[in-house]
Amino acid sequence: MSGAALGIEIVVVFFLALFLLHRYGDFRKQQRMVLFGTLLAWYLCFLIVFILPLDVSTTIYKQCIIDHEQIASVPAAQSPSTNTTANASVTPAKSAPKSCYKPWSYIPDGIMPVFWRVVYWTSQCLTWLLLPFMQSYARSGGFSITGKIKTALIENAIYYGTYLLIFGSLLIYVAVHPQWHLSWYELQTIGITAANTWGLFLLVLLLGYGLVEIPRSYWNGSRHGHMLIKTYFKASKLMTEKADSEENLEDVMEEVRKVSESIKYNHPLRKCVDTILRKCPVDYQEKMGRNMDDYEDFDDKQNTYPSEKSLVKLHKQVIYAVQRHNRTRVQWQILLQQAIHLEDVAKNETSSAHQFVHSFPSTEPTGWFSRYIYTSTVEWYWECFLKRWFYRLLSVILTMFSVAVVWSECTFFSTRPVLSLFAVFIQLAERDYNYLYIEMACFLTIFFLCICVYSTVFRIRVFNYYYLAPHHQTDAYSLQFSGMLFCRLTPPLCLNFLGLIHMDSAISHQQKEQTAYTSIMGSMRVLSFIANGFYIYYPMLILILCIATYFSLGTRCLNLLGFQQFMGDCEMTSDLIDEGKELIRREKRKRQRIEDGENRRREWKERYGNPREEYTARNRGSHEMKETNYSDTVNPSTNRQAKYSRSGNRPDKDCVELLQDAEPLDFNADSLTDDPLDPDSGRHTVGRYLSMSSSRNRIFDDV
Repeated sequence: MSGAALGIEIVVVFFLALFLLHRYGDFRKQQRMVLFGTLLAWYLCFLIVFILPLDVSTTIYKQCIIDHEQIASVPAAQSPSTNTTANASVTPAKSAPKSCYKPWSYIPDGIMPVFWRVVYWTSQCLTWLLLPFMQSYARSGGFSITGKIKTALIENAIYYGTYLLIFGSLLIYVAVHPQWHLSWYELQTIGITAANTWGLFLLVLLLGYGLVEIPRSYWNGSRHGHMLIKTYFKASKLMTEKADSEENLEDVMEEVRKVSESIKYNHPLRKCVDTILRKCPVDYQEKMGRNMDDYEDFDDKQNTYPSEKSLVKLHKQVIYAVQRHNRTRVQWQILLQQAIHLEDVAKNETSSAHQFVHSFPSTEPTGWFSRYIYTSTVEWYWECFLKRWFYRLLSVILTMFSVAVVWSECTFFSTRPVLSLFAVFIQLAERDYNYLYIEMACFLTIFFLCICVYSTVFRIRVFNYYYLAPHHQTDAYSLQFSGMLFCRLTPPLCLNFLGLIHMDSAISHQQKEQTAYTSIMGSMRVLSFIANGFYIYYPMLILILCIATYFSLGTRCLNLLGFQQFMGDCEMTSDLIDEGKELIRREKRKRQRIEDGENRRREWKERYGNPREEYTARNRGSHEMKETNYSDTVNPSTNRQAKYSRSGNRPDKDCVELLQDAEPLDFNADSLTDDPLDPDSGRHTVGRYLSMSSSRNRIFDDV
């Protein structure tokens, strides 16, 4: 049973990491090495979180066996006073000995140390060596593998040099103490301590933000009016970013066009230009292809051509501009759908029919779930009544968890009395050897900590260089950067959790059986100022960070620096909300015009059919009858003359086809295509006057 539990968790965690990678990454377009590195980093971090509760329950079982062996080794004739003295350092469970029950998820000896060693060192190699190199490799604009590797090595020279400087400083600190003899085990402990110290520094910052923001986000999610105006605010900012990305893409494509026109087909750098063109959008590729004259040779003496270094830089700009443009375009459609849904919720709240009505019904066929279970009545009760109360209840529960975490972080160093709430819960379950309760309590605690930390990683945005966007819109650089953060945050997060439940002897200073995970971490007493100082007192900073997050001090500082943030008492926020509301209204009118045009065309086809198909079938029948008559009455030479004479009637047929092809004119500005050579439309859009230029079609867009 123990091996089955470990195997099931390994498989489940793998599919969880694969699902998240599919949501944020793109399996079809991104490089296989990028996807593999990110998947491996996420998988190892999630694996540590899910397997650690099994390690805790196994360690408690081993401690129970040790306690019973110690009690059995005490002589029966020993006096009670001596017995009390001998048992002073033993856990309270030994005062009332009970039989030790093996947990259902017990893992045999020798498996967990090897497992933790492989997982930990693989994740550390990924975060400190491979992922930074792969990150620079994927972002490089080189045209060959050698060029990309060279660029990645140059970019990571300062990165790796900083790590060597930190490690060297700690090494010198240990070497100057004569009582310490440096061995491989101690050097390994110094490296682990340095990595965990860096991770703990970042962990406290992210955890202090998530402990407040996660419950508040669910509470605000129950307020539909608040969510709607915040969506308007996001729409205004996203439209600005979308316009900026389109302008940036136009500028980059103009540079590509100039380079493509200057470097001809027989130039040595033409292969590099073709590589850049393949990264451009399809419509730009077609425009550049039509303007390309491949029959003109290049002349090195008369023209100046860009260098390979400038092409590498241009290639990098093209990759970034195309990715940003696609991301903002998809995000705009998603945000527009969210705004329309929130407006529908606001309208349906006052409905007496208790049936949810959508402004724009889905064009996809309804499935059995929507037809029989999630009907319009059920949807109304959920969206307009039950959802807000469910979010409020969830927010209250998460707030209680956050308060317990903050209290335990500030008091986990106290072992007598035990002030950490999570340590109290685990010790109460340890007395009765309720391993299932221990594992569930450990899993829920560490899972909540991971949600607070990892959700902050998914939410933060460092300008446009790091941004995790769902719906397959995250670039390779951001995916690998998130993998690096996960691998650096998970080990100190697990150590912090073990400290909260008093399972880390370096912090609790208790003589107890250590978990296999802490045995891999090594003894932190090699660096006493970190084990007895930084690891104990620095987590108390979470209280200050939670207070700052509650009063939105970071948001106010960013707003003062010029980064527009959502603040209810700001005039700029009100202007952006009004602008976003107008943008959503304009997009809804545009979508309504498109839907009305499609409905009118559908009604016309249902009422009058398709005249072109009827005329073609009738013309084909008469044509075959004429050919039969000609073959019966005329000789071969006359038959040939008749066949050629029929082609002379083509203008008359064209006139008839033009009359038969007439359809009701739909003067829809959105159906007018700017490019007459649009490959998606087989012919000109119905109802468009060919004499009208594309510049005049946009005059009545807002009418």
